[in-house]
Amino acid sequence: MRRTLLEAVGLHRAYGSVRAVDDVSFSLAEGGSLGIVGESGSGKTTTARIVVGLERADSGRVLVHGRERTDRRRGRAQRLARAREVQMVFQDPYLSLDPRTTVYGALRETLRLHFPEADHPRRIAKLLDQVGLGSREAEALPRQLSGGQRQRVAIARALAVGPAVLVLDEAVAALDVSVQAQILNLLSDVREQTGIGYLFITHDLGVVRCVTDDVIVMRHGRIVESGPTAQVLAGPRHPYTRLLLESVPRPGWDPQGIAAARRAL
Repeated sequence: MRRTLLEAVGLHRAYGSVRAVDDVSFSLAEGGSLGIVGESGSGKTTTARIVVGLERADSGRVLVHGRERTDRRRGRAQRLARAREVQMVFQDPYLSLDPRTTVYGALRETLRLHFPEADHPRRIAKLLDQVGLGSREAEALPRQLSGGQRQRVAIARALAVGPAVLVLDEAVAALDVSVQAQILNLLSDVREQTGIGYLFITHDLGVVRCVTDDVIVMRHGRIVESGPTAQVLAGPRHPYTRLLLESVPRPGWDPQGIAAARRAL
């Protein structure tokens, strides 16, 4: 049985009277892949930002390998160690990459910050190979790359610090379907090679079906359903989960009917 890698316990986050995250708990096993699914406003991205440390929960705990992440240690070394545990890949990598810095330079800066004594050229070459990029892309600026190539750079930069968990927030949503498949295959290969754990934040049930072992469904900040991905998608118990599945476009799909059903929930 695989050990628990990541655990969230009773997370709460409110903005005024709005409960963005309301008593959310889940766990991720070592080498596992967990999807958090929901529409805009469901609380899935706020949950992800709390896990990474970009936002602070009002209450609750996040643990990696049983160690508290919501503990705010002040030393620089401790902060860097905490940052290395969990890394995040965003939907639009162009916004998180310095437009004036080459791919090689971006990876080198990350390594300099976390591993100043490491053999940076060798590590960068390995990272680029791992995500399917070469020397030509290494010398390119972000604007000279395609969307898929930029996302590969973002993944390489996140992997550079050797995280235990990679949080992917709609990481393939902005890509063409064929490029999505390439990135998802890449991520599957990386997980198999490294044993890293994934937390996928998405509204796309196709992504969830392809790359996650387990899934939780969120609505209005709360978890309404959870379980093994295949089981939840094959036999959803909650009306909202069934509605999400019915919202996937297919022959005979009725968007007006789906919208009416959503309002009735």
